[in-house]
Amino acid sequence: MEDVLSIYHLPYNPKRPVVCMDECSKNLHSTPRGSLGIDTGQPMRQDYEYERHGTCNVFLFLEPLAGVRRVRVSDRRAALDFAEQLRLMVDADYPNAEKIVLVTDNLSTHTPAALYESFTPDEAWRIASKIEWHYTPEHASWLNIAEIELSVLTRQCLNRRLGSKDEVERQVTAWQDKRNQANTTVRWHFTTADARIKLRRLYPEIITHN
Repeated sequence: MEDVLSIYHLPYNPKRPVVCMDECSKNLHSTPRGSLGIDTGQPMRQDYEYERHGTCNVFLFLEPLAGVRRVRVSDRRAALDFAEQLRLMVDADYPNAEKIVLVTDNLSTHTPAALYESFTPDEAWRIASKIEWHYTPEHASWLNIAEIELSVLTRQCLNRRLGSKDEVERQVTAWQDKRNQANTTVRWHFTTADARIKLRRLYPEIITHN
């Protein structure tokens, strides 16, 4: 926990961007009978019947201090998909960075091993060497700022019926672009000092002997 908190209080450095990553699954549902017309002052209304079309996965990478987020959609939630997202982060998003300081949760696929499952050893090492890994503790995913942003994405964009992966991609891209144009940043206030007071029950008890 203290490792992650120390990362959040680093000054902005474009050569060493702090990037938080999270992901979620999205159920794909269409509405065969369509939606009702929208009246002034009334929310959109849909028929209760829907059809299932499987799922897709949404990856979100957030650079809190720069106010930049990148959202990409994949068919699955596997190590191979995660590895491809890391490659895009290194090569497309931050090609000029000396090192990318990555904060993520400790899901079993969120490790450098995913790179070696997907690429040749040389390529896996090339990507892995550009990343400095920092993991949130178990049962403490709230420490990942990307989880906050993913919650905003869910409430503002994904919390409705979307019938295909392509439709999800169009909607999340529009949401991403709007947030980036507004330069919506995240200011993290919870510090290590706060943690040692408010979460002192989590720290080992020191027994002194007379």
